[in-house]
Amino acid sequence: MGKRCREPAETRCSRRRPTALGQGGKLGVDRAAVPAVLAHFQPTAECLELFVQYLATYSYRHGSGKERKALTYSDLSNTAEESETFQFLADILPKKILASKYLKMLKEKRDEDEENDSDDGSDGDEAES
Repeated sequence: MGKRCREPAETRCSRRRPTALGQGGKLGVDRAAVPAVLAHFQPTAECLELFVQYLATYSYRHGSGKERKALTYSDLSNTAEESETFQFLADILPKKILASKYLKMLKEKRDEDEENDSDDGSDGDEAES
């Protein structure tokens, strides 16, 4: 069996460690646990650092960075679009387009959708007749 505390309850309660809410209902942090938590995330941080380093190196070598001696956003977005390894980043690193081109694309898409909706609507009316 474990040791039992022989102190009165009032004394024991006042010497407890702060919990997530801390003493007095305030948000508190168990400072003794911080190094352990940080050590838990260290391997993840190191892996992320290596991944970003590999992405930057690959983009620099396969992009126009060598010519300019600089890594640009377009190098990263081209890598994400063209490389099978980095394909999952295509939505995160899209190619830059001008706002005017984007608005034109949106208008064309809306027009297409309206045409498709009107075509679908006319078929539905004929089917009811």
